[in-house]
Amino acid sequence: MSIPSLGKRGVALLLAGAAAPAAGALAAAPVLGPYVSLGAGVDFLQDQSFSPHDGYGPLARQYTFDPGVATQASIGFGLGNGLRLEIEGDYADDHVRGVHLSIPERAGGYEQQFGGFANVLYDLPLRLPVTPFIGLGVGYQDIELDHVNSSRYGVRGGSGVTVDEGDFAYQGIAGLSYPIGLLRGLSLTAEYRFIGVVSPSAFYRGVGPNDVVISNGRRLIYSSDVNNIFNHEVMLGVRYAFNTAPPPPPPAAPVVPAAPPAEARTYLVFFDWDRSDLTPRAREIVAQAAQASTHVQTTRIEVDGYTDNSSIHGGARGARYNIGLSIRRAQSVKAELIRDGVPGSAIDTHGFGESHPLVPTGPDTREPQNRRVEIVLH
Repeated sequence: MSIPSLGKRGVALLLAGAAAPAAGALAAAPVLGPYVSLGAGVDFLQDQSFSPHDGYGPLARQYTFDPGVATQASIGFGLGNGLRLEIEGDYADDHVRGVHLSIPERAGGYEQQFGGFANVLYDLPLRLPVTPFIGLGVGYQDIELDHVNSSRYGVRGGSGVTVDEGDFAYQGIAGLSYPIGLLRGLSLTAEYRFIGVVSPSAFYRGVGPNDVVISNGRRLIYSSDVNNIFNHEVMLGVRYAFNTAPPPPPPAAPVVPAAPPAEARTYLVFFDWDRSDLTPRAREIVAQAAQASTHVQTTRIEVDGYTDNSSIHGGARGARYNIGLSIRRAQSVKAELIRDGVPGSAIDTHGFGESHPLVPTGPDTREPQNRRVEIVLH
């Protein structure tokens, strides 16, 4: 399938002209769902060696090429997990710079390549300002030599010849995408592509009086195999992803649970009947409470005095007496705490008399456990 050289070159220039300004003006966004992309850049075609096919044809030679133009357009779908699937059409056009036979020859003409690939790509989740990606593709490339001519023996003619063949092709892709943020879904891309084409079976010289050879009654046409069809392409482009979801909101700051209130610690100090002075054992317990208040977080110390329901007086007078006795007991403990180094401003004292017995009893009962002061560390 041969198309005019000028027509193909016009397509190349059109694609390059359309993609180049877009690459400088558009931005990109993360890929999700369907997308399209365009790219244009430079194609570096490796030297190609030609050899006679089936023993007939021009002598083996090697063609060298100037850097040419490369373009691509693709449609694809992002799976949302970094993987992307796409179908791509590509085009490259390279000018023949020279031919090496026994000595270098001057040469002219173009080699054009166009075809398509099915690609699988993966965006690397590296949390960088740019997103690196890699990919592989397989497809078909048509190779066309347009009006190739040389100054010496071999492929030559008044205006050169045009030959056209194609075969299986493969490519590797490495690139970067950068979301500028001007429009969600748009990204700038920079790519390197390595493209290889399986050597086509033959390149025919065309039709001319020198192409026909009579040998043993057979009519033969000169032809050559071509090897080392390798392209290195560097391109800039743009990619637009449709239906791109907005980036997820930043994670909410972890809720730090409030520290539970410190558990109150209680110390019990017991007294003899109708007494408010401290026994040696009572002083030991007060000292323990004072020391504990310096080792734990304490906001206040509550000192509560109590009595049993017996008294040297009877009835209501006895109850009033016990209120005063419980206050004196609380004050005795507070004074001891202050002697043990506790600030007096941190101590609250209360007297509850006969109320809130630790051990329930009948009336007018002497109960040692009810004759107490409770030291509560809050």
